Amino acid sequence: MDLSSIIGILIGICVVLGTLFMETGSVSVILQPEAALIVFGGTLGAGMVNFSSPTLINSLKDIRNVFFEDPPDFATAINRICELAIIARQQGQLTLQELLTGIDDPYLAKNLELSIDTNNHQALESIFDAQLQMEEEKGLVTAVFYETLGGYAPTFGIIGAVIGLIQVMRSVESPSELGYGISTAFIATLYGVGAANIIFLPIAGKLRYRLREKLLYKKLVTQGILAISKSENPVLIREKLLSYMCTSEKAYNYIQNRFTES
Repeated sequence: MDLSSIIGILIGICVVLGTLFMETGSVSVILQPEAALIVFGGTLGAGMVNFSSPTLINSLKDIRNVFFEDPPDFATAINRICELAIIARQQGQLTLQELLTGIDDPYLAKNLELSIDTNNHQALESIFDAQLQMEEEKGLVTAVFYETLGGYAPTFGIIGAVIGLIQVMRSVESPSELGYGISTAFIATLYGVGAANIIFLPIAGKLRYRLREKLLYKKLVTQGILAISKSENPVLIREKLLSYMCTSEKAYNYIQNRFTES
């Protein structure tokens, strides 16, 4: 579970509600169903027009990636690739065919098998680049979806404010309705700006971060496989792959020790 995402959103909401409570002594004043309907309903509707139904469904599913962290294990991947490089250098690359079933990472296993079946390094590199580009394109769609919602939400907040002001103008002679219309106008704006900057845009940013982390991991794996296919020195492979991760000294020493032991 990614506590930073959960705590971050809670802090944003609590700051707003806490300030409101200190000013008014109650938070119920911002509970306006009409304003919420305008902002969230309108934003969702605009998003559905802007994107296809499969994209909408996938984007809602991908919210899980924001709150439940499953980061790729760079250190384990580097150790595994270096072990495979040693075996390939000592016994030949065809020996790796027998080890494919024992590799836990399906991405590593699939692309390693592909490298064993071809001797064309340029074609192999082109395939890997195409895979990463498509992965990036697919992953960016979800982030762009929430960025788009973050752009629509304040606009619908303004629409809600305009509707509230229309109500105000129609109720000039009725003080009770006048106050309600003004509150709806300001609360709709609050909902729109708050939803954009506390929910939608931060979610988009975290999804972009998750995508970058995933692509960096897969880039590490593909570069390791290419190095194995070229029969590069395992020591050089290790140093090359270490540049793809920001490791702490402890993690770096762990990799060094594991490699030395093998």
